Amino acid sequence: MPHIKKKYVIIIAISLAVFLLDRLTKSLVLDFFENITTKQIYINHFINLLLIWNDGIAFGLLNFSDQKIYNLITIIIFFVSIVVLIIALKSKNYDAYFFSMIFGGAIGNLFDRVKYNAVPDFIDLHINNYHWFIFNVADIFISLGVICLIFDEIFLKKKLQKKNEN
Repeated sequence: MPHIKKKYVIIIAISLAVFLLDRLTKSLVLDFFENITTKQIYINHFINLLLIWNDGIAFGLLNFSDQKIYNLITIIIFFVSIVVLIIALKSKNYDAYFFSMIFGGAIGNLFDRVKYNAVPDFIDLHINNYHWFIFNVADIFISLGVICLIFDEIFLKKKLQKKNEN
């Protein structure tokens, strides 16, 4: 029983840490861009800070000008986030922590959707004139959690299966 409670504390701690890191970075970027006139800050040959407001879903896809559709998508994201939390709480091994990263990022972006009616994205990765979608810290943790789950499923679980067969 104590290890179950410890697992829940870790899940909540990871989710909260991701959420707070996302809020901190977004607050800093919003404050910074509020006080300057430029729209883009050069960091190095691969990264710029460029504040955009995303009213779509992941990476600016499916932008909607209709408020009813926006609200419906926000409600769906809320319920999917709850499902991700439930899966995290029921998962075993590292999967629980990977789902926690996804949940923390999801509530970070959900918070912005409710507060601002859009999500501030500001990390612009590029090579020469080829730019990736502009994203934020919440998106990093959502993507990292998904990549870890895929890696776990493809490599670690197969390795564990082979070990148990022997």
